[in-house]
Amino acid sequence: MHLIVGLGNPGRKYQKNRHNIGFMVVERLARAHGVPELKEKFSGLFAKGELSLGGKRHPVALLEPQTFMNVSGDSVQPAAAFLKLEPQAIVVIHDELDLPWRDVRLKVSGGHAGHNGLRSIIQRLGSPDFVRVRVGIGRPPPGFRGDVADYVLQDFDAMEAAELPDVLDRTVAALEKVVAEGIQPAMNAVNTRK
Repeated sequence: MHLIVGLGNPGRKYQKNRHNIGFMVVERLARAHGVPELKEKFSGLFAKGELSLGGKRHPVALLEPQTFMNVSGDSVQPAAAFLKLEPQAIVVIHDELDLPWRDVRLKVSGGHAGHNGLRSIIQRLGSPDFVRVRVGIGRPPPGFRGDVADYVLQDFDAMEAAELPDVLDRTVAALEKVVAEGIQPAMNAVNTRK
C-alpha cells in the first residue's frame, strides 16, 4: 500500500495556483484509475483505491490535505498512522522552485528546501524518509514584483497553462512507476535526462 499525497491549499481562490500542482496530480491520477471520489477524512480529502498497472492491482490511498500548506503534516501523519505505513510508503507530490518549469524528478529523503509543506510533514512524521515527486515550477522571472510566496500563490500563466496537461500526465506516469516498480527503478527511469 502507498499513501499518495498531493500538496496544495484548499479553496477556490488557490485552485489554479502553482503551489497547488500536487492536488492537480492526485485528481488526474484518481480520474485515470477510477479511484472513488475523495471524501473528508484526516483533515483532508481521502480515498482508497487501486491502480491497475502491468496486469497487477496495486492498493493505494490518495490524500489532499485541507489544512493549508504550512501544516500539511497535521493531515499526513494521522492518515499514515491509520494505514500503519512507514515513511518509505508515503509519496508526496509538490511544486519545486529549484527545478525548471515542466521538469519532474523523484527523490527519497532529504531536507525541505524551504518548502513549508515538506517541513510540516517531516516534523509530524519525525522522519524525512518519504518519497518526493518534485514538479518544477521554476523561479520567479527577472523583474517579478513580490517575493517567492507571491509567485507560488499565483495561477499558472497562459503558456504554462497550455503545457500543464502534459506536465500532469508525466507526473502521473512517474507516480505509476513508483507504485508498480519501486522507487529505485522509477528514479532511474524518471530522473535520467533525455
